[in-house]
Amino acid sequence: MSVAHYARETDREYHRDEVSSDNPTGTVAGNQHWGHATSRDLYHWENQPIAIFPPDDTSFVFSGSAIVDANNTSGFFPDQDNGVVAFWTRAVYNDDGSAGPQTQWLSYSRDGGYTFQNYDQNPVINSTSSQFRDPKVFYYSPGQHWVLVVAYAQEFAIGIFTSTNLKDWTHASNFTHHGLLGLQYECPNLVQIPMAGSSDPMYMMWISINPGAPLGGSISQYFPGTFNGTHFTAVDGAARIADFAKDNYAGQFFNGIPGTEHQVSIAWASNWQYSQDVPTGPLEGWRSSMSLPRSHYLANITRLGYDLISQPYNNLSPVLGSTLASNSSLGNGSLLVDFSTVPSGAIYFEANVTSIPAANTTGTLNFTFLSTTTGESLYGGQFFSGDTPFFLNRDQIRGYNNPFFTGQFSSNKLIDPDTQAYYLCGVMDRSIIEVFFGSAQVGENAGTATFFAEQPLDTMILKAGGLNEGVGVSAKVVAIESAWARYENMMGTVLGNNTQRVRRDSFRGNDLGW
Repeated sequence: MSVAHYARETDREYHRDEVSSDNPTGTVAGNQHWGHATSRDLYHWENQPIAIFPPDDTSFVFSGSAIVDANNTSGFFPDQDNGVVAFWTRAVYNDDGSAGPQTQWLSYSRDGGYTFQNYDQNPVINSTSSQFRDPKVFYYSPGQHWVLVVAYAQEFAIGIFTSTNLKDWTHASNFTHHGLLGLQYECPNLVQIPMAGSSDPMYMMWISINPGAPLGGSISQYFPGTFNGTHFTAVDGAARIADFAKDNYAGQFFNGIPGTEHQVSIAWASNWQYSQDVPTGPLEGWRSSMSLPRSHYLANITRLGYDLISQPYNNLSPVLGSTLASNSSLGNGSLLVDFSTVPSGAIYFEANVTSIPAANTTGTLNFTFLSTTTGESLYGGQFFSGDTPFFLNRDQIRGYNNPFFTGQFSSNKLIDPDTQAYYLCGVMDRSIIEVFFGSAQVGENAGTATFFAEQPLDTMILKAGGLNEGVGVSAKVVAIESAWARYENMMGTVLGNNTQRVRRDSFRGNDLGW
């Protein structure tokens, strides 16, 4: 599963094409189309008609990407500067159900990305392999040519191709056998991205693997490096994981954002080990959701070196509502918040810890979400002593049981001796939690976990305890406004592209356009 993202530079309208997740006839993978949604703030989305259909009854529309061909390099748009070109994998299946060849196709749109026509000389990159997919395209200005990266999935290679007209592609190089291999590579990105403290952006190769993640199933990894238009070189051989929990896969970065600006991505918030089994399918008619839009840049952090900084895009400002609780001098205290009256069922929380001593550090910062009806709980927190682990636990949520639905996750966050500070923020939205924390840089670590409670969580406790004397803590909890409320009918139902009804009860989808 992946998504093709692009931003129309003329008015920064964001388009999100939901790729290979969008089965308009079911809640499991199969019959893949490209669904389509648009937004001007990345939180409030408007569903659009399906963008790209399978060309025949033997193939599916798999993952890919889309770009704005403002200078008409393709020749498809002689009288306009907003023509959109989409690249996607046509995946053929044989009569016996076995996988046939995967080839790269081109479709173009003359109405700004709402309807597409297939190129009459497809495929633009041919293949006999059944494991060749997920093209990502961007423009390389120094060489005045387009670049396409694509996964040779089971050869553990990312192919790099170049073109001047988007139709004729030449293979330039491969980036191969780097990081965690799993059983296959998928959904590559190659994106120019800012580096903190430097005026020169770097490049980052992004590769998803499935299965074979350290916690099982699917995960994404990234490689900072340099790119000369034909060859990508990683700075080192380290495998860097983009999300320490289990439900953030195949993130895609928006095209059309300059490389000197923070790059923006949205990922699929699930894991192939259980994505087709979670209980929302039979109960509510949906299976998966998307992550928060995330803003990214690279930084050099204590001991670890290169690190991808991930933060909620635009600080969630388009959907933040009223403050439910706050304390600028919490110390070794707690906030107790009843958010049962928040219509969205979603909240944002944050905490700042300052003046942390460099030695003999003690104390914790914890959060717990509870259902006062069932006693279920979702909790996590930071230890400031020892090797400073952070943990997240969904074991006490009882609405779903699966042997691969790992309940506990952890990471580590070294406290920067220069800042002596720590920052945590997160979003809990009905059936998903995303947390971001760091020391020198906000968002040095990120974790995404889905959960399925028998009844809605309605109470939060945010607590600090055992901290050294002189350590300061400030905290607040804020209601999140629903991004979909304007589309609800009298029954609280939101209709998607396929007009399938989705109930808003205990799991209730997610309210941030996920």
